[in-house]
Amino acid sequence: MCEAYKAYFGMPVGDQDKPWAPHFTCEHCKKTLEVPHCPELLVPTPPDRATPPSEESSRSDTQEDVEDHDFSSCADEERKPYYPNQKDLNDLIRDLGLTKSNAELLTSRLKQWNLLDESVQVTGQRKRHQVFSTFFSHQDGLCFCNNVAGLFEAIGITCNPNEWRLFIDSSCKSLKAVLLHNGNKYPSLPVAHSVHLKEEYTSVKMLLGALKYDEYGWEVIGDFKMVSFLMGLQGGFTKYPFFICLWDSRDTKAHYHRRDWPQWTEFTVGKNNVNWEPLVDPRKVLMPPLQIKLGLIKQFVRALDKESRAFNYLQDLFPKMSEAKIKAGVFVGPQIKNIIECSEFPKKLNRKERAAWNSFVAVVRGFLGYHKD
Repeated sequence: MCEAYKAYFGMPVGDQDKPWAPHFTCEHCKKTLEVPHCPELLVPTPPDRATPPSEESSRSDTQEDVEDHDFSSCADEERKPYYPNQKDLNDLIRDLGLTKSNAELLTSRLKQWNLLDESVQVTGQRKRHQVFSTFFSHQDGLCFCNNVAGLFEAIGITCNPNEWRLFIDSSCKSLKAVLLHNGNKYPSLPVAHSVHLKEEYTSVKMLLGALKYDEYGWEVIGDFKMVSFLMGLQGGFTKYPFFICLWDSRDTKAHYHRRDWPQWTEFTVGKNNVNWEPLVDPRKVLMPPLQIKLGLIKQFVRALDKESRAFNYLQDLFPKMSEAKIKAGVFVGPQIKNIIECSEFPKKLNRKERAAWNSFVAVVRGFLGYHKD
């Protein structure tokens, strides 16, 4: 049996002295392998896989190769690899938003694998900031763009101030200004930033002067605090906090009854809470839609009965929010969107509350804008 195994498989039966090795054979294998062989009945050998099984198959393969020669040559030309150049690589790095170190690592690996054009330099990303660094300056703790028109020309965008708006945001830690395209066709362009200037009127005045705002005259947008700086109004809870009309914030009885308020025609320093000269034309100031939306939802939720089904539904809708925040009506943009899209919330309101809610939804979708553009 062992000799037959060696003859058929070309290797001896081993490890018979080990306890884990099998020491028995099945009856079928024994009868099959114990076949008497002689010079007329040789031991069969398996065919070589490298050689074709017959002459017919080899002829057919050769004929198919000749017929498909034109197709294979065309396919080879179409599948010819493309090696990106420096411009293609820069576009890829910009789309991925890679830092200098990560971009250099990616370039190095692609260069190592011979997947880039020979003209691509691994160290090219180290100096990528030098292309636009000449358009920025640093003075008095403020980094700003000293030539906005030149920056637009270097990027390849037409500098049309009517197509862009200036967004200014400030906090206790930073002050920044960004140009936003009307319609979001182009990405935002940061034009000023500071981590040293305080959140005050003089800082905003310095920023606008550094950007040469009088030369371009963009429309300006920001939160209500920034709007107060732009119009030179006094901060805090003042009597006339709004620059469009003389809305009296302390006349609470007339807030929900009086519709017509006198228009604010002049900004005189020392009158009607005006402390400084306005920095921009009031007609160039855009109202912040998000801030208006936050204020309206705050007033609506605060007016709800805290024992009503609608208020309890808000608690169930946002279980991670504290009860104090819900009572104060402190919601963010995505949460307001969830409430508006919820079909069950209006069913929990009474008749007057439902009418007020429908008016709020109409203002959000029709006036404030329901989309990013």
